[in-house]
Amino acid sequence: MSSTKSIKDQIISVFNTQKITKAMEMVAVSKMRKTEERMRAGRPYANIIKKVISHILQGSLEYRHSYLEHRKVKRVAIIIISTDRGLCGSLNTNLFKQVLFKIQKFTKMSVVCDLILFGLKSLSVFKSCSSMILSQVNNIGDSPKLSDFIGSINEVLEKYKKNQIDQILIAYNVFQNKILQCPTVSQLLPLSIKNFKNFKNSDMKSKKWDYLYEPESKIILDVLFNRYIESQVYQSILENVASEQASRMVAMKTATDNSKNRITELKLIYNKARQSSITQELTEIVSGAAAVN
Repeated sequence: MSSTKSIKDQIISVFNTQKITKAMEMVAVSKMRKTEERMRAGRPYANIIKKVISHILQGSLEYRHSYLEHRKVKRVAIIIISTDRGLCGSLNTNLFKQVLFKIQKFTKMSVVCDLILFGLKSLSVFKSCSSMILSQVNNIGDSPKLSDFIGSINEVLEKYKKNQIDQILIAYNVFQNKILQCPTVSQLLPLSIKNFKNFKNSDMKSKKWDYLYEPESKIILDVLFNRYIESQVYQSILENVASEQASRMVAMKTATDNSKNRITELKLIYNKARQSSITQELTEIVSGAAAVN
């Protein structure tokens, strides 16, 4: 049986770990409230602009924007939104599994995949991948700003406009609640009415119509579609940041509870070892006294 000193050292070590995980849990709770508020504040705008785009797609547009063109897919860009730090459970792992499955599926179809990485964890995983990394943004932080990502977003949009990329996907974690975060891979471009199921209007199906634009449709739609892409990417980043803090809170609470259980187990082992040591000492004393007599 292990010596009482080594067991005592283990108890102290686990106890110190428990204090750290408890502190990290409290920090995650505080950060989660702020990130969740920021994420929920951004949802109305993202939903409204999505509703506007869905209405436009259901019309018979005179100006056909490049974002509406469905081409033969030869090259795909995937925007991957991950965390900068670990200790957040399986949040990143579950997302990366879905992305790797997509990449494997595209590879079998002889489709080339380019990656845009947001977050250090995605870089550490996909830098050894055969796919080319177009751009990367690290140090997202708890209060991300769109200006930090606009350069990478515009870069991939320019490639799409020049027909160098045929499809753009985005992978991130959707914040459902404090316990559940769902890894999602969805299509950004080309825009398709299939991606707006919740915003479809059955009254528009049988009618051919278009909006009246001022100054002109090209200028309005160019700006509107770009704003839509930017808003969806930024909202996805906010969703992922909120998911990170929620997942870290749960992971640290689990670690704290496990540490508590481990300390209880080690204390029981320590008491047994100490009792065994005392029993052995008493036996030696009695044996020595018997030998003298």
